Amino acid sequence: MGKKTQIELFLELAKPDKNGVSRWVEKSEFTGKYADLMFTNGWSWGREDGNLAKKYKLERFPVQGAIQKVRTNGFCKDDSFNQAIRKDIKDFYKTKKCVMLGVNGNSVNTKIEIDHKDGRKADARISNIKTQTLEDFQPLCKAANDVKRQICKECKKTDKRWDAKNLKGNPYSFYEGDENYSEDLGCKGCYQYDPVEYRKQSVKRIAKEASENTTDFIMKKLYGDEK
Repeated sequence: MGKKTQIELFLELAKPDKNGVSRWVEKSEFTGKYADLMFTNGWSWGREDGNLAKKYKLERFPVQGAIQKVRTNGFCKDDSFNQAIRKDIKDFYKTKKCVMLGVNGNSVNTKIEIDHKDGRKADARISNIKTQTLEDFQPLCKAANDVKRQICKECKKTDKRWDAKNLKGNPYSFYEGDENYSEDLGCKGCYQYDPVEYRKQSVKRIAKEASENTTDFIMKKLYGDEK
């Protein structure tokens, strides 16, 4: 038998059960026959895009920023979503400004990234470059896209959508639907999904309310009781 790979060694040590859940493995256990598992700044066998993380959900326990133990906590679902974006769509958006922050710069955080509006990336039509449309994407600078990615992860975990009123001056929580994620509506209606459509719908709604109410009513909707 040939030498075991690092992943094989870790699984032998961690012993995940039939559900893919293992015990916590301390970094101090990477000695003797398991010495090849030891890592310092890099961690090749435990990378988020590595083969182990493609099969198992990896949990890391850091102490003062350094990982001290790790375990598997279940299997990853088969993810066949193709994140490739058709060239004509990328070419269209790469010169546009970020729809959230209004920038398109050269620094790391201001460079434009083409964002899948649907943060769950579960729609087979959008996964197919032949059936993608411009409306499925939007230009976001890296800073905005990084934040949106974390917000979408939290929504996927809790099925609670992000409230647009977290941004002061936004008059409505959602432009369609409510805080509860539903399969029927999906991400549509969330500010993160389409901030431009959110603004358009907000203008229509607030214009209607303005025609029926006083200016004070509108100011209170936008800014609360702030003086």
